Amino acid sequence: VFVSLGSAAGLGQVLVNSEGRTLYAFSGDSPDESTCEGACEKAWPPLLVTKGEPHPSNGTSAARLGTIERADGSRQVTYAGYPLYRFKADSKAGEFEGQGKDGSWYVVNTSGGLVKKAASSSGGAGTSTTSGTTTDSGGGGSAWG
Repeated sequence: VFVSLGSAAGLGQVLVNSEGRTLYAFSGDSPDESTCEGACEKAWPPLLVTKGEPHPSNGTSAARLGTIERADGSRQVTYAGYPLYRFKADSKAGEFEGQGKDGSWYVVNTSGGLVKKAASSSGGAGTSTTSGTTTDSGGGGSAWG
């Protein structure tokens, strides 16, 4: 399993899987712990590794990659502690329809921060990065809070 970088209009460089599909983190998760199970994981399939370790590609950091054991015993890939997921409605590489979904799902940048702004072709004015998390101005907060 490779974790790479891809471009998302208005969001910059974000994590993608081996097929170029956008990867997301769930703000309801805790560091190194996935809480997305059942119906959640059907809509947001976890990025799993069945053997070996995940590999960085195209500028991602090997030091930030890891795995956790899920409740069902499978191993989910993490980046900077965030368990990684795909969004089932993203049907091809380059799509990021899950961005900001339910106020809980966000793309992940190369530093391992959640990009908490709306996707747009013009980008977002007034964004800042706090504790590794990019937020709209006035948002702030920590990566896990």
